[in-house]
This record gives sequence, C-alpha cells and structure tokens, in this order.
Amino acid sequence: MTDHAAPRLEILPVTGLPEFAPGDDLTGAIAAAAPWLRSGDVVVVTSKVVSKIEGRLLTVPADPEARDAARRRAVEEEAERILARIGRTVITQNRIGVVQAASGVDASNVAGDKIALLPTDPDASALALRNGLRERLGVEVAVVVTDTMGRAWRVGQTDAAIGSSGLRVLHSYEGAIDSQGNELAVTEIAVADEVAGAADLVKGKLTGTPVAVVRGLEIGDNTSTARDLVRPVEEDLFRLGTDEAIALGRREAVLLRRSVREFTDEPVAEHTLRRAIGAALTAPAPHHTRPVRFAWLRNRPQRVKLLEAMRDAWRADLAGDAFTEEQIARRLRRGDILFNAPEVVVPFLVAEGAHTYSDERRNACEHTMFTVAGGAAVQGLLIALAAEGLGSCWIGSTIFAADVVRQTLGLGPEWEPLGAVAIGHPASEPEPRGPRELGEGLVEF
Repeated sequence: MTDHAAPRLEILPVTGLPEFAPGDDLTGAIAAAAPWLRSGDVVVVTSKVVSKIEGRLLTVPADPEARDAARRRAVEEEAERILARIGRTVITQNRIGVVQAASGVDASNVAGDKIALLPTDPDASALALRNGLRERLGVEVAVVVTDTMGRAWRVGQTDAAIGSSGLRVLHSYEGAIDSQGNELAVTEIAVADEVAGAADLVKGKLTGTPVAVVRGLEIGDNTSTARDLVRPVEEDLFRLGTDEAIALGRREAVLLRRSVREFTDEPVAEHTLRRAIGAALTAPAPHHTRPVRFAWLRNRPQRVKLLEAMRDAWRADLAGDAFTEEQIARRLRRGDILFNAPEVVVPFLVAEGAHTYSDERRNACEHTMFTVAGGAAVQGLLIALAAEGLGSCWIGSTIFAADVVRQTLGLGPEWEPLGAVAIGHPASEPEPRGPRELGEGLVEF
C-alpha cells in the first residue's frame, strides 16, 4: 500500500492575478500568471475568486446594520440545516453539504456593497478549471477549491477543500501495517484538506494571492471529489447540532421519564440528586407559596425502620380486607423496590399559605389545588432525574400510611406524604416512548 505523503513538496504562490469580477476568465488568468505549471501539480484556488467569476455575489445596502441584516438573511437562505446559534455565530450545514459558520457567506475581500456566497457546485468548478488548464497549457493538473472554516474542539481556522478534481481526496490506511508491526484499522487521511491548509501558508488573507500550487503529490484520480469528504449523517457521531440537540431534548424530556424498577449498584452522585430536586422545586404553586418538601432518606437504618413500619401497617390493612397470606405477601413484595433502591426520596405537601374559607366546598377545592401543585413537583422530579440519566419509580405507598410516616420521621400533622420515589442508575437504558394516541384523553369543546 502506498503512503499519502510525498518525499518532498513545494508550495508556490501564483502572483500577479487581477481582481476578479463576474464573467472573468479565471483559467486564462491563471495560465498567464503561472505558465510554469507542470503536469502533476495541484492548483489550489480560494473559493472567493470562483464565487466572483460565477456571479455568486449579492448586492447589499451600504448602511452597516442593513448590510448585516442582508448577510444574516443570506446565511439562512444558504443553509440546509441550522445546527447552532452561539451569540452572533450561526453554524449550518449548507447546500453543498459542508458544516461551517454562516453557510460560507462572507463579506471579506469583496466590495463594501457586496457579500459572497459559496460556488453552487465547487466540484464542477474544479473540474472546469482543470479541463481549461489542460487546454491552455497542455498540462494535467489537479484542482482543489478551498474555503476557510473552524474545526470542532480546536481554536482557529484553517482552509479546507470544498471542491476537488483530479486528486484522491481521501487516503485510507485500513489493513496497512505500520513500522512497529501494528495493523491500522481506521486511519483515513483527508489529503485534500491537508493540501488546502498547506497552500494557505503562501496565500494568506491580506496579500491578494488567491491561488497557490502544491507540487510533489501523486495526482490523477478522476472519480474522487470533495463531496467524499462530507461524512454521511448516519455515520456522524455528532449528527445533531447544538440547537437540534436542545430541541430534541425538550421534545423527549417528558417521554424519557419511565418507571424504572431495577437499578445497578452504582451510587447516585449527591450533586446530581440535589440538582434534580432543585429543578423539581420550580414547579408552579398557588399564591406564590412553596408547599412541597422532598425528604431524602439518606440514613439507611432510618429508611429501613420507616419501610418496615409501613409494611406492618399495609399487612394489617390487607388482613382486614380478608386477603390470604399469599395475596398479602405478593402485594407487600411490590414495596421491595424501596428497600433495594440506591436512594429514596419522599415528597410531602405542606399546605402553608392556603386560603381558608367559610365553607367546606371551597376549602376542599383549595386543598385540591395544593395537591395538584405537589403532583407537578413530583413529575418535575421524575423528569429532572431522567434528564440526569437516572432512573426512578414513583410508589404511592406512603399515602396509605401517612400517620406511620409522620410518626417515624417525627413530623407534624401538616406534612402530607405524596408517595415515595425510588432512585438509581437504571439496569438497562430506557428509551423514550412516543406520545400516546389522544383518543379519549383529549376532549374538545
């Protein structure tokens, strides 16, 4: 297997090129400025000059604010997907499939009343220039069209290939053996991008040198194009941009909440549980009150004491209902999850601040209103735990043993338990379910 590297390279600027305008002869200008081109050279061209000669310029107002507004509209129009908005920076996947800032729309190195869009088909532009140089100079060259862009996890910009003809843009080393005898499995070099970055070292951004030549590489691939550098979505580990990921998370937040009944032995991080409870406490409540309390049963003996006392109370209740011992044991086993879960939180309603009325009807309505607020906080906790990657299961048992709960924990009569939440890392990763069919669940008037 051959190496993608050459024993020696030269990088030569093409100087003396004019300022280009729509309809100009780029091929002729390069042929005149670089009659020294040889077969085997790679001609590297900044996309801006290709955009200019192809008329990919928009006329915009001279007023800075209006010009910026026109630029932002162009970014949206050139985007196939908006991946992220970070301050004024918009990351998009543009119409040629490239992920970069601002869809490649650029206001540098153009007149003050113009902004430049990327070429419509940079691969076709590279092929046309390659064919034109063959006709003018009789040389067989490769052509790479470049644009400047940032890179994930790295500071600074570099030139990358957005169009190519005549050069194998990717070189795979899969199956090759290195000098230490190791078989390479996934190494694949983006040769065209390396060529683009190397050429920019002599082109620069302020010198007015939009074309350079890289000499010494092997060329001659007639099938490879810069499109091959765009990773297919199904293979992209980061296929979702920030905006898309946030939107998906918002859509799935409630759907990700599942009742998890089996947990691993991995401990729950204290700060994670505290953060989830803090989020749950933002639930709405009547009259600007804060009627919800979450009791975290961190002390294992205290938890066991409470659960055993509750179990005794359940057994007595069930025995009074004429259940058999087997039926009682089966029902009591449903509470084992609270014994075994890594953490248990008991939500309480403390309806301080509730309004008092002269009749029982309105007092009952007031209490129902506070109970609904407690339920909203419990659901908020379950969703927040799911968002943290934790599993949970709400168990209503403490509601049926309210006096036992208060007595065991030393709480006053105003503390109304709203069940218990078993919490831990799920034994298997729950998948978000789809929304249910509305059916009788939605009644329209």
